[in-house]
Amino acid sequence: MQQTSARGGALRALAPLAWVGPAVALIAVVVVWPVVVMVQSSFLKISRFGVVQGGNGTGNYDKLFGEPDFGGVMARSLVWVVAVVALTVLVSLALAQLFNQRFPGRRFARWALIAPWAASVLMTSIIFKWMLDPEVGLINMLRRDLGLLDALGGADADPLGSAAGAMPWLVFVAVFVSVPFTTYALLAGLSAIPADVYEAAKIDGASKLRTYWSITLPLLRPALTVAALINVMNVFNSFPIIWAMTHGQPGYSTATSTIFMYILKGSDIGESAAMSVVNFGMVIVLTIVFLKVSKWRTAPA
Repeated sequence: MQQTSARGGALRALAPLAWVGPAVALIAVVVVWPVVVMVQSSFLKISRFGVVQGGNGTGNYDKLFGEPDFGGVMARSLVWVVAVVALTVLVSLALAQLFNQRFPGRRFARWALIAPWAASVLMTSIIFKWMLDPEVGLINMLRRDLGLLDALGGADADPLGSAAGAMPWLVFVAVFVSVPFTTYALLAGLSAIPADVYEAAKIDGASKLRTYWSITLPLLRPALTVAALINVMNVFNSFPIIWAMTHGQPGYSTATSTIFMYILKGSDIGESAAMSVVNFGMVIVLTIVFLKVSKWRTAPA
């Protein structure tokens, strides 16, 4: 009798594996195994055709860290992430607060906000590249009509031709495609805030600014943390925007670490794998730093 009871208890304890097991197996195959292969590849000598030619020790890392553009690429990647995520969060906070109010056409405005998110990021990037064409681009035509541009076809009409002109546009496009998701995540957070806390603040005579700072933002922090963290990971690994608009050029002046990794793949797969490992480590570091700074475990007061 006791053996039967023990077997029944063991079966009940193992029952969750039927539900969790497939998810764990999928993560192991799709996430863990590629990471293992990536790390292994970073210590191998691999031809440009993908033929393994033996071990290479730390040679790939030595070559990578010796690249004259490596430092600039990594610094640019950090600036890229901070600029895009910070602007995305600020714009999304404003839009979420706006769309949380009642006004005529609110439903249509919310639907319209989905468009940049629903469209392909690559397609959006190509459209913006066309609009910035130095000879037939719509944006440059508007700049010329407004007197901000002397003539089409010149160097001044090609903002993507230099890092100083291209980076602001790359950041703008990245923010443009990131804002919809972030805004909807914050809207979900705003809708979960009880109305009675605002009533209490109103009774206490708190101003709208004070209410937003002391009530809305603290209660919105869980949604804000999740949205910002997802943006940090997505933006750091972003590829289509920069590749479609500038290919990381001129030189490597607009390349982030992901673009640099892809370019290296054409000449040295082992070095590219080493860059992939560095990228993976950077994502982990950025995530830990972000969670530490945001104090995500601390409950809002």
